[in-house]
Amino acid sequence: MENMPKIKIGIVAVSRDCFPESLSVNRRKALIDAYKAKYDASEIYECPICIVESEIHMVQALEDIKNAGCNALCVYLGNFGPEIAETLLAKHFDGPKMFVAAAEEDIATLSSSRGDAYCGMLNASYNLKLRNIRAYIPEYPVGTAAECADMIHEFVPIAKAIEGLNNLKIISFGPRPLNFLACNAPIKQLYNLGVEIEENSELDLFEAFKKHEGDARIPEIVKDMENELGAGNKKPEILAKLAQYELTLTDWVEEHRGYRKYVAIAGKCWPAFQTQFGFVPCYVNSRLTGRGIPVSCEVDIYGALSEFIGTVVSEDVVTLLDINNTVPKEIYDLDIAGKFNYTLNDTFMGFHCGNTCSKKLSFCEMKYQLIMARSLPEEVTQGTLEGDIVPGDITFFRLQSTADAQIRGYIAQGEVLPVATRSFGSIGIFAIPEMARFYRHILIEKNYPHHGAVAFGHFGKAIYEVFKYIGVPVEEIGYNRAAGDRYPTENPFS
Repeated sequence: MENMPKIKIGIVAVSRDCFPESLSVNRRKALIDAYKAKYDASEIYECPICIVESEIHMVQALEDIKNAGCNALCVYLGNFGPEIAETLLAKHFDGPKMFVAAAEEDIATLSSSRGDAYCGMLNASYNLKLRNIRAYIPEYPVGTAAECADMIHEFVPIAKAIEGLNNLKIISFGPRPLNFLACNAPIKQLYNLGVEIEENSELDLFEAFKKHEGDARIPEIVKDMENELGAGNKKPEILAKLAQYELTLTDWVEEHRGYRKYVAIAGKCWPAFQTQFGFVPCYVNSRLTGRGIPVSCEVDIYGALSEFIGTVVSEDVVTLLDINNTVPKEIYDLDIAGKFNYTLNDTFMGFHCGNTCSKKLSFCEMKYQLIMARSLPEEVTQGTLEGDIVPGDITFFRLQSTADAQIRGYIAQGEVLPVATRSFGSIGIFAIPEMARFYRHILIEKNYPHHGAVAFGHFGKAIYEVFKYIGVPVEEIGYNRAAGDRYPTENPFS
C-alpha cells in the first residue's frame, strides 16, 4: 500500500521528584521489553536521556525524541508523575500523543516503593484539559508492562490516522453534480482537522487528460489492467483511455501534492464526464484506492476523507458505497433466514457503480454503467468494475460536516453476507445488527448523505478513538445501538 504513514512512538517515562526514580526507570525497561517481545520493535523508541521530573528534563526529552525521528509520543507514568512537566511535553510535541500509567507489581512494592500512578493519571488528565491538549487515553490506562504494551500497540493505528490527517491534501475536481447536494458540505472542518484542500475545475482535469494522449506509459498500464482483470476483461477497447486517465490522476497527484505527504481524491464522474471523456472512471478509481490513494465518487470530499481514515487504520483497501437498497424478502427467505442471525431489516445492499478494488470482489468484470446507459449511448458509459463484494466482517462509517459546519460521524460494525446479490455494480448484501433503528435514528435523523466508507474488518474501536481525538463530540458519534438501548429520538412507546 502506498500513501501510508509510518509511526515511531517515543516512549518517555516520567517521575515525580518525591517518588523513587528507579520505579520509572525499571518499569520503562519492562515496558520496552514487553513491547519488543510481542510487537514490531521499529514502532517504538525508548527515550534514554532522562526520567522527566522537571521542565528542563521535558525540553531534553522533547529534543531527543524529535532527533530520533519520532512522530508520536507515549507519556508513561512510571509513578505519580510531574503533572506540569509531563503535560508540557505533550503540549510541545507536534504529533499524536497518549498517556498510560504503571500498575503496582506486588506486595513488596506496596511496602516502601509504591508508585501511585493510578492517582497521577487523574492529575495528568486535569492538566491536559487545562492546557487544551488532546491526547489518547485508553479505556483503562493503568496496567502491567505487558498490558501497557498492548495499549501502546492499540494506539498505533490511531496515531497513524492522526499523523495522516495532519499531512493530508484532498484534491477535488468539479462541483457536485446537479441534484446532488447530499454530498456537498462546508470545507471549514477540513482546515480545522489540519487537512488541505485543492479544488479544481473538471475542465482543468479534461485539459490534463488531453495532454496525456499518446503517453508512452499507456501500454504498460494497459498490460497491468489486463493482468488484473483476467477473464473479466470484457471491454478491452476502453483500456487505453482508462490508462490515459489513470496517468492523468497519478501525475496530477505528484505535481500538486506540494508539501503534503498524503493525498486523497474527490473525483467527478457525471453527468458530462462520460460524453466528454468517453468512459466512466470507476475502474481507475478502484485501482488507485487499491494502492492506498482513496478516490471518492461524485466529488464527495468527506467521503474521500473517511476512506483515507479507514485505509490508514485498517492498513487495507477500503471502498465507498451507497447505502443503497433493501434486500428483497425473496432473497432473505432463500439465503438468509435460518442461516444467519439477522432480521430482514438488519440487511441492506451497499452499492456503487464499479469503484471497488478487485481485491475486495468475489469476482469481477469490466462492464458499462447500466443506470447512465438508460439516457446515454452505452459506449460512453464503459469503465465500471462489477462484482459481488467479498463476504466477511466490515465497518461502515463516515466523518461529515453538517450544513452549519459542525463535525460529526457514525460507525457501525457488521458483515457482508456470503449471499449472491443477483444485481449489478460493485455490490454486496450487508448485515448490521439493529440496522433499521440505526438507519432511522442516526443516518436519517442526523441528515447523513447516502455514501458510507467501508473498511474490511472490525475497526470500530480505533475509528471511534480517532473521531474523539480529532474533536468530534462524543454525543455526535453515532453507532448501531443494541436492542433495548434506546436512541434519544426513538419513540419510547414503539
